[in-house]
This record gives sequence, C-alpha cells and structure tokens, in this order.
Amino acid sequence: MLNFCTLFNKNYFTRGMALYESLNANTKEFHLYVFAFDDITFETLTKLQLPNLTPISLKEFEDEELQKIKPTRTAGEYCWTCTSSTILFSIQKFNLSHCTYLDADLYFFSDPSVLIEEAKDKSVIITEHRYSPVYDQSKISGTYCVQFMYFKNDTNGMKVLQWWRDKCIEWCHSWVEPGKFGDQFYLEDWTTRFEGVHVLQHLGGGLAPWNVQQYKFKQENGNLLGTQLKDGKRFEAVFFHFHRFKFFSNGIVQYTDAAYEIKTDVNKLIFEPYLLTLIKIKKRLNIDTFDIHGTSNDKPESPISIAMVLKWYIKDLFQAFKLILGTGVVYKKRHLHSKRIKRNGISY
Repeated sequence: MLNFCTLFNKNYFTRGMALYESLNANTKEFHLYVFAFDDITFETLTKLQLPNLTPISLKEFEDEELQKIKPTRTAGEYCWTCTSSTILFSIQKFNLSHCTYLDADLYFFSDPSVLIEEAKDKSVIITEHRYSPVYDQSKISGTYCVQFMYFKNDTNGMKVLQWWRDKCIEWCHSWVEPGKFGDQFYLEDWTTRFEGVHVLQHLGGGLAPWNVQQYKFKQENGNLLGTQLKDGKRFEAVFFHFHRFKFFSNGIVQYTDAAYEIKTDVNKLIFEPYLLTLIKIKKRLNIDTFDIHGTSNDKPESPISIAMVLKWYIKDLFQAFKLILGTGVVYKKRHLHSKRIKRNGISY
C-alpha cells in the first residue's frame, strides 16, 4: 500500500481530482489523504465518498503552533508552511509506515512505485528541479522541488521531517533571504545534514515546464516514453508537474509560464491530454456550488492568431532582416501556451 498526502483548496479542485484519478489509474494499492484548505472543498470531498481518499479539514489538522503563525503568512505562504505538517499529521494520525507528499498539480502517467523502490533502504526521497540550463533558477528556488517528498516512519525519516516542520514554522515566506525561500531552500543540504536521504534519479519523476526542453517524447503501446537528448537515455514518464496551469474567465486556458519553451510533442502528449482530463472531470462531477477550475479574472495571454503572427513577423523584420525566415515568430510561438476553450469543446 502506497500512502500519499496532498493539500488544495477550491481553486485547485479539478487539478486535485486529476491527481487522484491518475493515481487510481496507475497504482494497484494506494491511499490519498487530502488536506482541504477551505470548508467547501472538505464538504464536497466528503459528499463524493471517493474510494482510497480521506478528506481532512483544517479544523482537524491545524494544531496550536500552526494557528499561532497563520496570521503572519499569506495564503500561499501558509500552504508552504503546512506541507511538512501534512506529512507528519498523516503518519502520526493514521499510523502509517511511510507517506509521500504530492503537489496537487501533479499528474501520473505510470506507477509511482518505481520511484519509491529506487530509494531501497533510504528513509527520505527528494527530487531535483533538473532545470534546463537556460532556465536554471536554483540560486533562487533551490536545487530541489517540493513536489514529490517521501518519508519513511523510522528514526532517520522522522528526524528529517520534524526538523523541516520546525524550520517552516520558524520562517516560510515568498521572498528570498540567505539560505531561505519558502519551504524549499531548507532541502539544500539534506544529503549531508542527515542520514538516509535519497535524491531521485529516475528521469520520469519530476518532469516539468522548466526541464522538458531536455527530452523528446512519444506514445508507444499506450505508454508515454521520453528520451534524453544529450545521451539518448530512454525512460518512462511517471509524473508531470503542471506548474501555473490556469483557466481564465474569457475562455482562455494557459498551460504554463511564457518563460518556458514548450515543443509540439509536449503540447500534444502532455498538456492537451491534461486539459481534456480537467474538462471531463468538471463535466462529470457537475458541481455548481463553486467554480472547480478556479477560473481567474486576470487578463491572460491571447492564443496565437494569424493577425498576431503577421504583427510579430513585420515587427521582427524592422528589427533584423535576418529574421526574414520567420525564426522570431517560431521562437515566440514556442513560448506562448494559451488556448481558447469553446462550450462544445476546444478550439486550437
């Protein structure tokens, strides 16, 4: 039995449900503990009575230490603060032998057991960002990403987890200070500070917008397979981190930040299926008490149009004649990840 925990509120409901369904599709035995960060999320999950899922309310979860520091953190900072506490709560409350924290915007393409088995007798698993060189933000965001965090209920595992929780309660903010950024920079020296910490090696665990430029993907016999471009190493995709995947009120969905180059294979094999999954979940659940996509009223990037491409092309020609072949347009296209959704489906 694999034990997982995650946390989300109503704005991430379809993402959280997609995470659950991807585990259900790829894992033989698992249980997911969901920390609901608002009442309506807890009430909705309780009514759904999903197998292998236990919703946990803030009232049940928050202890005195968390309640004390809560007013000093923004909503986002408080979620970061609570990550370590959700793992600790799950292990202690339900007497688990282990627990793996998952970000709610992860989606599994294959069985995560292979990632945990890789650690063998180690007590903790952490995952690197594996930044593509052009997007390396490790000096700000850290080498490791708080997205898939495994802790075994043994001496080494609990020592690391308790230390991390104490540090997050002490300081966990969205700005950078020496050796600090949210809950993430605390992981930097775990491999030397503690015993029993394993850094995940499987390339299929931790795929994200900031590192997919290093791989090419294809579908083969129903499996999503990747190849590392620099050495041809092949691997099966295990999970992808859909960082900043957003819905907007004008019918536009944004796959991720425009900072990242996303190639056609990633769009077709990863982002577009995920979008379809979220749309199907919303239609199937048919919940009208709140917007389960967490739609934003902010102004998004506009999807690519013929008029936009012509505008880019003409502007580029004025800047440099060498762009006559449209290389500037191709570059911009790879960094614009917005699509418009219609009521009857998706318009590309």
